[in-house]
Amino acid sequence: MPSSAVTLWPATGDPTPPHVVDLVATAAAGTPGPVEQGLELAPRIAELCPTPGEGATAVLWEVLASLGAADLQLARAVEPHLDARNILVEAAGAGHDVPGPGGSRWGVFAAEGPGVRLEASAHDGGWRLSGTKPWCSLAGRLDRALVTAWVDEERRGLFAVDLHAPGVRVDGDDAWCARGLPEVVSLPVALDDVPAQPVGPPGWYLTRDGFAWGGIGVAAVWYGGAVGLARRVAAPRRRPRDQLSHLHLGEIDRHLAAGAAVLASAAGDVDAGRASGAAGAVLALRVRAVVADTCEAVLAAAEHELGPGPQVSEPEYAARLADLRLYLRQHHAERDLAALGRELEEGRAPW
Repeated sequence: MPSSAVTLWPATGDPTPPHVVDLVATAAAGTPGPVEQGLELAPRIAELCPTPGEGATAVLWEVLASLGAADLQLARAVEPHLDARNILVEAAGAGHDVPGPGGSRWGVFAAEGPGVRLEASAHDGGWRLSGTKPWCSLAGRLDRALVTAWVDEERRGLFAVDLHAPGVRVDGDDAWCARGLPEVVSLPVALDDVPAQPVGPPGWYLTRDGFAWGGIGVAAVWYGGAVGLARRVAAPRRRPRDQLSHLHLGEIDRHLAAGAAVLASAAGDVDAGRASGAAGAVLALRVRAVVADTCEAVLAAAEHELGPGPQVSEPEYAARLADLRLYLRQHHAERDLAALGRELEEGRAPW
C-alpha cells in the first residue's frame, strides 16, 4: 500500500512536514484495518495539521490527498474529524461558544434526505434534538458529532452531540450493502430528545467561508484516490509497454496535473483571502468539478490499461476502483455544474 506523500504543488508553498508524512505512513501500515486505524490516529493528525485559511491550506489538502492515495477508507475515517476540528476553530474565531474537541472521535452529519427530518427545540435554556438524521458515516464508531437540525421551517442550526447519550440510536445496521467503502457504514441516526450544544447561530454553518473550503478538502481526498490508482498503473511490469500503454500513462498524467493545478490555485486563494463569500462558493464548485473529472478519467484509463485481470485477482486494486467510484458520487455531477452556471450568471465569472 503506497504511503508516500502526494505532492500537489511543487512550485508553491512548503511540502508536507516530515512528521505528518510519517504519521500518514503509520496510518497506511496499520493492522487493525484502515477505518479503525484512521479513527485512532485522527486526533493526532488533527494536532499536526493546519486549519484552512491560516497560511498553510496546501499542507492540509496535501495530507488529505496523501491519506486518499494510501487508502480511501482510511481517509474517510480521518477527514470528518479534521472537518469538525476546522469548523470548531472557525466558530471560535467568530466568537461563538464551542465544545472542546479533546481526543474524541468526531464526525459531521449535515446531509438531508426525503421523508426524514431532525428538529431542534429550545428547552430550559438549552437545546434538544429529536428526529432522524440520514447518511451518518461511522456513527456507531464515533464519540461526538456536529449535526445540522431544523430550528424552524426555513433555518438549520449546527449542534454538537454526544453520540453515546441516551436517546441516540443508529438504525438499519444490516442495510449497508456497498461494494465500495464497505467499512465506512453510513446509516440514519435517530435522536429522541437528545441534549445538544449550539455551534454558531442558525444558518451559520452553511454561510461560513469554511463550508466551501471543506468541500475542496473532500476533493483533495478524491484526488488522492486517483493518485493511488495511477501508482498501480505506473508500477513496473513484466512485459514492455506498447504505444497504447504509454498513451494511458500520458492520459493519467495530464488529468492529474489539471487536478493538482486547481487544488494548488485554490489553496493560494483561500490563504490570500480571495475565497470568501460567493467567490468561495464558485471556487469550490469549480475545483470539485475539475477534480471529479480528473478522477473519472483516471478510473477509465486504469481499467482500459489493466483490463479485467487485476480486478478479479488483486483485492487492493479492486477495492481502490470501487471505493473511488462510490466516493465520487458525493459530487452531484451535472447538478453541481448547473449550480456553478447559476453562480456565474450572477456576474461571478472570473474570465
